[in-house]
Amino acid sequence: MDVIVDVGPLSLDDVARVARENARVSIAPEAREAIVRARKHVEDLAASDTPVYGVSTGFGALANRDIAPEQRTRLQKSLIRSHAAGAGPRVEDEVVRALMLLRLSTLCTGHTGVRLETAEAYAAMLNAGLSPVVLEHGSLGCSGDLAPLAHCALAVMGEGEVVDDGVVRPAAEALADHGLATVELAEKEGLALINGTDGMLGMLVLAIRDLTQLLEMADLTAALSIEGLMGTDRVLAADLQALRPHPGQAASASHMAALLAGSPIVASHRYGDDRVQDAYSLRCAPQVHGAARDTVDHAAAVAERELAAAIDNPSVLDDGRLESHGNFHGAPLAYVLDFLAIAVADVAGMSERRTDRFLDAARNHGLPAFLADDPGVDSGMMIAQYTQAAIVSELKRLAVPASVDSIPSSAMQEDHVSMGWSSARKLRRAVDGLTRVLAVEMMTAARGVELRAPLRPAAGTGAAIAALREKVAGPGPDRFLAPDIEAAVELVRSGALVEATKEQA
Repeated sequence: MDVIVDVGPLSLDDVARVARENARVSIAPEAREAIVRARKHVEDLAASDTPVYGVSTGFGALANRDIAPEQRTRLQKSLIRSHAAGAGPRVEDEVVRALMLLRLSTLCTGHTGVRLETAEAYAAMLNAGLSPVVLEHGSLGCSGDLAPLAHCALAVMGEGEVVDDGVVRPAAEALADHGLATVELAEKEGLALINGTDGMLGMLVLAIRDLTQLLEMADLTAALSIEGLMGTDRVLAADLQALRPHPGQAASASHMAALLAGSPIVASHRYGDDRVQDAYSLRCAPQVHGAARDTVDHAAAVAERELAAAIDNPSVLDDGRLESHGNFHGAPLAYVLDFLAIAVADVAGMSERRTDRFLDAARNHGLPAFLADDPGVDSGMMIAQYTQAAIVSELKRLAVPASVDSIPSSAMQEDHVSMGWSSARKLRRAVDGLTRVLAVEMMTAARGVELRAPLRPAAGTGAAIAALREKVAGPGPDRFLAPDIEAAVELVRSGALVEATKEQA
């Protein structure tokens, strides 16, 4: 079904469907009416003798120059061309689709003053599967994501490049082949197309979707590690968790307890085990995973508020006024993007510590060193843990907040910026790193559990191991591990392992 863009907010699911599943979009009738009403206000202001920022003046530090009517089309083109100043590698198509959809959503609120045909051009490009080429570097997160959005607007004008079915092509050529017209921008439209937090928000929404799934996976790998390392599930009891009533912690503990329910391995040492406590990386997993869950929930609340926003400057108000303001500043998004990177690094760091315990014969309670088939001849999972450690080290660097930085721009007119785009870009790398770290723990913990045979795992954890074994072979002599790791990464990324446990339940 189409994602309908109306005057109200899109959902997180709407954004993900358009960005990742190429869902079609359509503009609701009420949104069309709102766009037309707002455009009438802009046209009235353009016809007056009073200078109006974004309509009849220059931009930023050049706002003190009045622009004659015959030069205003050139003004809009010049704005987009000059601001399409990105550099570096291409940004992923899913991010570009998300930011184009979010810009369209703001256009449909009726607070930007664009023409209906301009909004329709964005919907048409999305539906044609054309993604403007947006480059990695260029946004300071204030005034919004200027450079990335300018690259999108440039493509709508028929300039720059787009990705068409995986091939980079000149925008004008691709638009023509898809039967789409180029847009000649009118007063106010240039600003309306670039003054937005859409890149930051799009990446935040996609990260929330990914992390919601990955934190369930982290619970699964932690449960497997508790099982394989002969840990106890008693710390997961609901009455103990209720003593510290954080919702994420309770959810994580409950999930882990369900995965371990009925485990013969856990039952085998429930009595007579002389260990008083498990290591923190086992015992405190619900506390760390739960805190990360709560951080994701907070980020989702911020994202939902931003999805309901109309980010532009100046904005067209319902009474026809055109007012300048600072709603484009990316701080609300930059902060939570950085919060999430911190949580990701911590969850990954705890995962790596559990993996390391499996490999140490002094701490793994009877398993062979490095889980090797013939320790000394075989190295088992030794270097897979190195891979984890290298990624975790990088995640710690990526957890350093970008939002605490600022660098002045536009002749000191924009003297404090959010750096939210940078926060979002490093979070994407962090999410990928967490996926890989959890994949290695999954491989290690599954091997450890299987080496406990003839003891059997719980139904939940056993279902996850069975799903892994469809793509990755079990214990045995050393083999080329990199393909196994990549296969496990894809299973983690797709959610197939967690889904297997739910099917078992």
